[in-house]
Amino acid sequence: VAPVTAAGAHERVVCLPEGAWYDFWTHARLQGVREITAAAELSTLPLYVKAGSIVPLGPVKQYATEPSSAALDVYVYPGADGRFALYEDDGVSMEHTRGVFSLLEMEWHDDARRLSLKLAEGSRMQPFTTRRLVLHLVGEEAAKLVTFDGTPVQHTL
Repeated sequence: VAPVTAAGAHERVVCLPEGAWYDFWTHARLQGVREITAAAELSTLPLYVKAGSIVPLGPVKQYATEPSSAALDVYVYPGADGRFALYEDDGVSMEHTRGVFSLLEMEWHDDARRLSLKLAEGSRMQPFTTRRLVLHLVGEEAAKLVTFDGTPVQHTL
């Protein structure tokens, strides 16, 4: 994240660390270990995602417990292997202290272009019985709608 801190600025210099990076807004791939000049308009904070990252984005809500039947968008940034664990509970009770929660482990295998999904040991499908996911491989147009029911599964993207 590279916030603009100077009044009236429309760009800023960003130093990208080692590795491949993606512009969050345009999905342009950039090589690190260099400085770039990033556009910095009010609507788009300069934001970069490291290759191998798995970024889930939920639907826009007015409050945390607002019901939604929308699928969860999962963005995979190719170029390296990566892992992510998505924690969910009912958001209102203390049941999570008794083990009633979901921990969905996601693992990206870059060479095989494969995303593995499984529940962490001891985890349950909470607060849903199934979870709809739209899998996006950044840089590709097509997306894949899948339903996860807690059974380990692998998807090629």
